[in-house]
Amino acid sequence: MSSLKNAPSAELAERGRSLIDWSEHRMPALSYLRGELERSRPLDGIRIAGSLHLTPETGALARCLKGAGASLVLCGSNPLSTRDEISAALSLDGILTYASYGETRESYYDNMRLVAETRPEIALDDGADLITFIAQNDRSLEFIGVEQTTTGVMRLRAMARDEALPCPVVALNDAPLKQEFDNLYGTGQNTIDGILRATNILIAGKTVVVAGFGWVGRGIAQRMRGHGANVIVTEVNSTRALHAYYDGYRVMPIEDAIRLGDLFVTATGCRDVIGAEDFAHLKDGAILANSGHFDVEVNVASLDRIAPRKTAIRSNLMQYTLPNGRKIFLLAQGRLVGQSAAEASPADVMDLTFTLMAMTVEWIAQNRDELRERRVKLPPPEFTERVAQLKLHALGLRHDSWTPSQREYVESWAHGT
Repeated sequence: MSSLKNAPSAELAERGRSLIDWSEHRMPALSYLRGELERSRPLDGIRIAGSLHLTPETGALARCLKGAGASLVLCGSNPLSTRDEISAALSLDGILTYASYGETRESYYDNMRLVAETRPEIALDDGADLITFIAQNDRSLEFIGVEQTTTGVMRLRAMARDEALPCPVVALNDAPLKQEFDNLYGTGQNTIDGILRATNILIAGKTVVVAGFGWVGRGIAQRMRGHGANVIVTEVNSTRALHAYYDGYRVMPIEDAIRLGDLFVTATGCRDVIGAEDFAHLKDGAILANSGHFDVEVNVASLDRIAPRKTAIRSNLMQYTLPNGRKIFLLAQGRLVGQSAAEASPADVMDLTFTLMAMTVEWIAQNRDELRERRVKLPPPEFTERVAQLKLHALGLRHDSWTPSQREYVESWAHGT
């Protein structure tokens, strides 16, 4: 389904509008910035396309960009993360939206093609599918990309190394504000939310294996431990593995952890973290969940081949029976569980990410002539401080400031022992 092929119903759209309204109440920093942008209209006439998780919070961002003057068109970034009521609400509010929950791979890319054909000047991406699609289909298009996922930034840096990057890209994900709040707190919470909605298990007492100890993995591990789990961390990066050890987690290779875990959560951005050779060593009843952007971290294709029988138990919970009789449970088809089985990161934390996104888009629009080099770069660092200040003000919180003598001291090299 796309917004052109099937006109959304007014009832569905009204439900979507109510959800977006609710999220906006939890996003005061974005609401403040939206007021500024609606007055100054810095995006007047600028074509913006987005391949994004179509959630209520994304709806609030879309309203902000449209209010700033942008000509905006959207498609989904994952077949299971689109909320049809959000797509309907945005479409009826004049934001072309091509996406539907559970769409096939073919329709996913058909919708992306429709979005790319609008020839955007700025492309907003979750996972870099839109930017790579344009790179593979229209190298003549001049545009600037913004990527807000770890996996997407990894892909784009690989493209840059191969001199295949089609445009300048701002790595929103790598801004400290995004990693230390959205990735840590937001994904940490929505991952557990998705697991609990799909299974209704008790986490306390379980041995939980978290694969990957980046900001997302840290957030998941923290919350699993808070629920009473015995947490094991697996990592390929020595420094992160050491962090996990000093944070009090057991650290070991996945080949050792595979025999111990009751619940596995992958958060690496890489493929085959749990592969064909691992399934036979899992405990009977082991649960597999993925929190990475793409459905490659658990090798689901191999599991489908190995298991002679699979049974749908409940929404987003599939039981696989192996030849040895053991049962393995896969959540959300191996797709990102917090977006697919739950409602993504809460509006309170997405307020930070999407305010940063809107500021970055405004900055790109004002500096396009200077942003011509095809490389991956960070948003201006001062944006992090400005967004944090807006959020603190909205929360009614105050913090210290340097005195003039303190400012002079920290900015001087002359003071010593």
